[in-house]
Amino acid sequence: MTQQQLEKYLWGAATLLRGTIDAGDYKQYIFPLLFFKRICDVYDEEFEKALAESDGDMKYAAFAEHHHFQVPEHAHWNRVRETTTNVGMALQEAMREIEKANPDTLYGIFGDASWTNKDRLSDETLTNLIEHYSQHKLSLSNVADDKLGNAYEYLIKEFADDSGHTAAEFYTNRTVVTLMTKIMDPQPGESVYDPTCGSGGLLLNCALHLKAEGKEYRTLKLYGQEINLLTSAIARMNMFMHGIEEFSIVRGDTLANPAFLENDELKKFNVILANPPYSIKAWDRASFENDPYGRNMWGTPPQNCADYAFEQHIHKSMDPNNGRCVQLWPHGILQRISEKHMRINMIKSGTVEAVIGLGPNLFYNSAMDSCLLVRNTRKSSERKGKVIFIDAFELIIAEKNNTHLSIEHQTKIFEAYSDFNDQEGFAIVKTEEDILANEGSLKITDYLKRSANMKNALPFSEALKTWETQSLILNDSMNQLFKRL
Repeated sequence: MTQQQLEKYLWGAATLLRGTIDAGDYKQYIFPLLFFKRICDVYDEEFEKALAESDGDMKYAAFAEHHHFQVPEHAHWNRVRETTTNVGMALQEAMREIEKANPDTLYGIFGDASWTNKDRLSDETLTNLIEHYSQHKLSLSNVADDKLGNAYEYLIKEFADDSGHTAAEFYTNRTVVTLMTKIMDPQPGESVYDPTCGSGGLLLNCALHLKAEGKEYRTLKLYGQEINLLTSAIARMNMFMHGIEEFSIVRGDTLANPAFLENDELKKFNVILANPPYSIKAWDRASFENDPYGRNMWGTPPQNCADYAFEQHIHKSMDPNNGRCVQLWPHGILQRISEKHMRINMIKSGTVEAVIGLGPNLFYNSAMDSCLLVRNTRKSSERKGKVIFIDAFELIIAEKNNTHLSIEHQTKIFEAYSDFNDQEGFAIVKTEEDILANEGSLKITDYLKRSANMKNALPFSEALKTWETQSLILNDSMNQLFKRL
């Protein structure tokens, strides 16, 4: 199958669910079913290969060392396919048996979907789903990791489009992900962490970035934490679908119970990328005020906005000798008065390296402007004590249901960050002293006049005259409209 045919085939299962369950719930059934089929087809392929090597020795072919994952015979896709009644129960039991057979790698990976609720999914619907996926073998020789991984990413995007506001839990604009990865430039052997990893796109992209450059990507150590059970399972499946096996993704609340610890402290990482949930109100501020891991070194954020709780968690998780991070935030984090003292303390840490303003609609299903906050514990000598502000507000391509950065946009932003020099109307380098003198504001337009504004600016008297003329025209139009009505 071509990439397009594969994507159409995989998405076809979702069309079988239309009218049966809400679009936002597709993912909790389609992803586990797809992964179940992949595991079984790869197991069969490995079994046949080992069988051929051993001249038909069935016991030899079943040895664990010949397989990525163990699939008990009674939990195989083909056995479930033979089931005609209580299909949901058969599916659920098979998935749990596979998880038990692979406790170190697959425990909990199939999520907690209600397969046995016949009011939602009848035997007929489940049978149709199983038969749809039974049309093609999803073995490695038939569908390579890269191809299936790309198709899996396509499904994530499609489910995001279908599910509306819930998409923010597991989808980050892929062109922004690519830019963030370029800026971080992960290297073989480094550790990469995402404290709010969603479907794992930021982590995965680091491995794919190295692979595309012809570097050894399998030595990259990937770590992620995700509070949502289903989304954390999707992230783990995403890794396996792309052929990535060396990773640790843990379900849990990063602020309340950070998963990665060493010697009773937060584990340190070389690279951190994140798109944290912004301005959350439901968090345990009281516990953070007396945080056992010292994550409140800049102060305790207000109850109605935990943004700087995540930013301080990230700071504490950076390798002090070689740590760098990039976060996708709304612009509020750069200027809110309630967080002023924490922002000043962050600037005084000497780690703020770049503030990059992006255009609107790059947060999924939100018109909010976004920005990238880049920090580094090992800034080069020429960058110490300085911050570059980049205004890429106008560098977007807005198409129907799809706002993104072009390759040229990404290149321009990345080159400005790399050059670390002033560019009229686009980039400016300021000292930390200048920023602190401005009460710690990181608002880009405090330091950089937008080029479009400079070109289109009118003198005040002329602007006032234009406004008065347009007001009269509007008033006349409204009167004409009322007469017609």
